[in-house]
Amino acid sequence: MDLTVVAYVVYLLVSVGLTIWVARTLSRNGKVFLADVLHGNEKLADAVNHLLVVGFYLVNLGFVALHLSRDDAVRDARELFEALSVKLGVVLLVLGVLHLANVYVLSRIRRRGALERGHVPPAAPQGWTGPARGAGPQGPNPWATPTTGA
Repeated sequence: MDLTVVAYVVYLLVSVGLTIWVARTLSRNGKVFLADVLHGNEKLADAVNHLLVVGFYLVNLGFVALHLSRDDAVRDARELFEALSVKLGVVLLVLGVLHLANVYVLSRIRRRGALERGHVPPAAPQGWTGPARGAGPQGPNPWATPTTGA
């Protein structure tokens, strides 16, 4: 069998397996977060979770299919591993970016909902206090006396 075909088969098996694992992990662990974002509406959280998983599958598996082709043939085992590492590395980066984008969007929705419910974030500092009198960069000077200063 041609090594290019072996590279394609291994790439597809690992990419699809990683996509399924990540999607299931995100779906299972994201339900609680979505329920909080959607104010405890479990039915809506399950529906949104399912839609996110379907979208995740479509985007990532579409990318895996588009990224399948290779311009030159794989001639030996070294080139096989190099081709696989580049292709799988790109797939992992896309999975990570999609995950971070989902978390960012959901965090923004959650924050907006918290502000609408009256949960106000902590206030910014109004000012700063200066160092204690007689304090140097290492803290108060134990040798300083009130008559001699620092």
